[in-house]
Amino acid sequence: QVQLVQSGGGLVQAGGSLSLSCVVSGRTFSTYAMGWFRQAPGKEREFVASIRRLGSSTTYADSVKGRFTISRDNAKNTVALQMNSLRPEDTAVYYCAVGAYAYPLRTPSRESDFDSWGQGTQVTVSS
Repeated sequence: QVQLVQSGGGLVQAGGSLSLSCVVSGRTFSTYAMGWFRQAPGKEREFVASIRRLGSSTTYADSVKGRFTISRDNAKNTVALQMNSLRPEDTAVYYCAVGAYAYPLRTPSRESDFDSWGQGTQVTVSS
């Protein structure tokens, strides 16, 4: 059974930084892509960033490009999201996710590309 345990997040002023981390167990971590999604109040969950299994390729939503960085440590089964220059519109519950397919040929970005999810972490950015 795949388990994802998230940590990090919290409250920060606009312009500040936060980091999120997600530890995965129950799956051969280095075989799968990883991703981060977020869901703001009253909105659908949306893609934030993803990284291929060896970290060689990353993809970002346009809204976070240049401010957020996704990374992974396959030795520690961990994926991280460093968030800089945060804005009030980044306020949301953030979820890490494991790719649904081993050895993906592309960097996934759709919810359907992922099949296991973390518990969610609140990120609040005040203006």
